[in-house]
Amino acid sequence: YVYFTFILVNCSRMEEKSRTAEKKTFGIFCDERGYLDQIEYILQHGRKKGDRTGTGVMSVFGAQARYSLRDQFPLLTTKRVFWRGILEELLWFIKGSTNAKELSDKGVKIWDANGSRDFLDNLGFTDREEGDLGPVYGFQWRHFGAEYTNMHADYTGQGVDQLQKVIDTIKKNPEDRRIIMCAWNPKDLPLMALPPCHALCQFYVCDGELSCQLYQRSGDMGLGVPFNIASYALLTYMIAHITGLKPGDFVHTLGDAHIYLNHIEPLKIQLQREIRPFPKLKIVRKVESIDDFRAEDFEICDYNPHPTIKMQMAV
Repeated sequence: YVYFTFILVNCSRMEEKSRTAEKKTFGIFCDERGYLDQIEYILQHGRKKGDRTGTGVMSVFGAQARYSLRDQFPLLTTKRVFWRGILEELLWFIKGSTNAKELSDKGVKIWDANGSRDFLDNLGFTDREEGDLGPVYGFQWRHFGAEYTNMHADYTGQGVDQLQKVIDTIKKNPEDRRIIMCAWNPKDLPLMALPPCHALCQFYVCDGELSCQLYQRSGDMGLGVPFNIASYALLTYMIAHITGLKPGDFVHTLGDAHIYLNHIEPLKIQLQREIRPFPKLKIVRKVESIDDFRAEDFEICDYNPHPTIKMQMAV
């Protein structure tokens, strides 16, 4: 004799318990829902700490989220994100520039405070020209190891061009597990107006797709992280375009993930908003070299975000 036992399971209750259990942990979250869950987790479980800026934060250590780049682009919809600023800053990095005035002249003021006369003087850079950030991201990406003098010098052929090396390796040896670009250079840290927050990224090729994982030592969840998500997603799109691959995933790993105390109320407003579909990103012409991209080569389609939420930058 064979006996069959049938058990009726209340699936909705099980799913609810599963979601409740997930809220108690801080592991891998996906797309915009994942970002908002991270915000909620930090508000509920973060530890109150002091910080360099004197503002104060709620902080957790160690967080990760995954954003699909397949037929969508992770530009948050629960508030309007400054797309043009993201695009211009990334092109500025790729150029290898360390001159904050170049961005400011295009209406992108995000580095103005760190390049201001008062800020540089407080760091001891009294002889440095205003706007000279030192050997920050762009310099490390394109001239790692070169001797930094000032923002006007020509560093062509000096140091290691990590970005081009990444592209060349993806083309020639896509299964390599060492496709890494690092902005954290201990030798140059004392010369930087601001040490790299997004410190290291690794690229991964599988089944015709290019994915990227970023390790970010410090993440300002309200202002900076939405910018960083879109910036490295855009970089992945650009490199995939050049190398003949499709965008896969962007994995965002955070060290100190924090919410500034003066961002708590604005973020509570954001948490109440309904998530909308991510937009799409189009590259409108064929580009062969990373140095040939221009701002007009990119088009964001179907971006329908909620209104901007203002948050003050901690300096």
